[in-house]
Amino acid sequence: MTNDNRNQAVPMVSANASTSRTPTLAPTEKPEKFSELDFKRWQQKMFFYLTTLSLQKFIKEDVPVLPDETLENERFLVIEVWKHSNFLCKNYVLSGLEDDLVNVYSGMETSKELWTSLEKKYKTEDAELKKFVAAKFLDYKMVYSKIFTEGLVINEAFQVAAMIEKFPPLWKDSKNYLKHKRTEMSLEDLIVRLRIERTTKLLKREAMETQQ
Repeated sequence: MTNDNRNQAVPMVSANASTSRTPTLAPTEKPEKFSELDFKRWQQKMFFYLTTLSLQKFIKEDVPVLPDETLENERFLVIEVWKHSNFLCKNYVLSGLEDDLVNVYSGMETSKELWTSLEKKYKTEDAELKKFVAAKFLDYKMVYSKIFTEGLVINEAFQVAAMIEKFPPLWKDSKNYLKHKRTEMSLEDLIVRLRIERTTKLLKREAMETQQ
């Protein structure tokens, strides 16, 4: 048996009637590992990858609930088939995350729980960070446009430096480190740094609350 055959999803079995197999697409290239940047693009690629494996429905499904009159052996078969496919789906998603994120999310029980948790965290953060960057850029552009009547083109290095100056007091150490960094950072690099800093502080806070 080849690796491709072993990795095929087991079709869902109905307790009342047999179901037809969903046509399986040729597996596409596996997405690059998600490193907390551009979640939406990674999510779309991962969803398509799961679709080629006929596993996409498990990111939205809970454990099946069967009628009380379902025979015991049939109930066992349906649940075991679902668990197997859910296991494959969940681990395909986990394998698409960077190692640090795998450590955080590996405890999720179902594919749906994992997918929902990633969406809840990173879709919200992507939106917040983009709004933050856009707001700061427009703020500085308006200020300096008043000084220069012909307008002002603000280069990326200036935008990054201005953003670092706006770090909150609790991020003092990170602010000092980035201000004295010898190599220039892009806006994309800064967004990654902001996300890492935020995640680290949240994890520390959760650890402290757990100890209490």
